[in-house]
Amino acid sequence: MLAKNIQKGETSLRHFLIDTDTASDDAVALVMALRYPDVQVEAITVVAGNVPLEQGLQNALYTVGLCQKQVPVYRGLAAPILRPLETAQDTHGQDGMGDIGLLLSGGIPAPEHAVDAIRETINSYPGEITLVALGPLTNIALALLLDPTLALKVKECIIMGGTAQGVGNINPVAEFNIWVDPEAAKIVFSSTMPITMVDWYTSTAYATISPDEAKTLRSIGTPLAKFCIDIQASHMNDTGFVIADPIAMAIALDRSVATEIKRLFVDIETVSAISRGQTVVDHLGFTKQQPNADVVLYASHERFFEILQKSLQE
Repeated sequence: MLAKNIQKGETSLRHFLIDTDTASDDAVALVMALRYPDVQVEAITVVAGNVPLEQGLQNALYTVGLCQKQVPVYRGLAAPILRPLETAQDTHGQDGMGDIGLLLSGGIPAPEHAVDAIRETINSYPGEITLVALGPLTNIALALLLDPTLALKVKECIIMGGTAQGVGNINPVAEFNIWVDPEAAKIVFSSTMPITMVDWYTSTAYATISPDEAKTLRSIGTPLAKFCIDIQASHMNDTGFVIADPIAMAIALDRSVATEIKRLFVDIETVSAISRGQTVVDHLGFTKQQPNADVVLYASHERFFEILQKSLQE
């Protein structure tokens, strides 16, 4: 049986389910959710993406342990639906956590499969689950294929992925998470799930941490503050670093972080080699299709940074 993190008398708690390909920015997003006052993270499910599955699993278990939380972490799918896995270890380090020497092994996941955990968690809290997708959508797509009614039972699904405006980060027009498994993304966006898409442009524009901001965060002095900055080592440069997943998490935690959202139709390119994984966003209504996603266009860096900063304090 899937463990339920219900606390009597805690009726105001919001219930989160997080699907992640845990690398350096995912870990920060996990910390933000695990530390947020009115949020109960019911389960963390891990998918292959930034790093191979087993590494992502250990990274998630390490982060949960560092936060001193008792949240089950589940092993998911090790490869996309139809394609071989291609990782982002050139960005996040071979261990996904900046290669700074953390002991990322030995953690024991919960026994059930992540896809089963997704189904059971959503069915245990119909209409209450905020599903936050931080990696390729493989686990979520398979859960929907097995039980399409899940789409109607989720309160909201916040997806870090895609390009609504601007350029891609893995090919000219696609963002990594969608590119890794575009077929899975097409399944999810074609469902009736209430999706909010937080794209790569939003991440670069509003979730770039400057060197001065990094110093401010690390100077908080807590183990979590040091951890969240130090694991960015492999992609930190003179201008700072982008942490995409944390701004998606910030919007899940506090929707006012997104200062402009537009309801639009989004489809996924699965055929073209040059534009594989593009989220084709119909800003002008050319397709005549019903909108299927809330697309974040602008956000508040200040509010995002405030939430991040508070999550790293004692």
